[in-house]
Amino acid sequence: MQPANDEPETLRAQLQELRIEHRDLDEAIERLEAAPPHDELLLRRMKKRKLQLKDKIATIQHLLEPNQLA
Repeated sequence: MQPANDEPETLRAQLQELRIEHRDLDEAIERLEAAPPHDELLLRRMKKRKLQLKDKIATIQHLLEPNQLA
């Protein structure tokens, strides 16, 4: 999936927002796992969203720095 706007400033802003959301989600997952009993379905959904964010972050990073080796 490619972001809607390929302007570097816009991509950097999107990247920053995604990183913040990814970090916040990671912290929420850790809190949920640390306080049993926890909702397994919610936990799976949160982890899936975190992986989606990671993929989007990687895509935007590649768009911003296409000459680096993966």
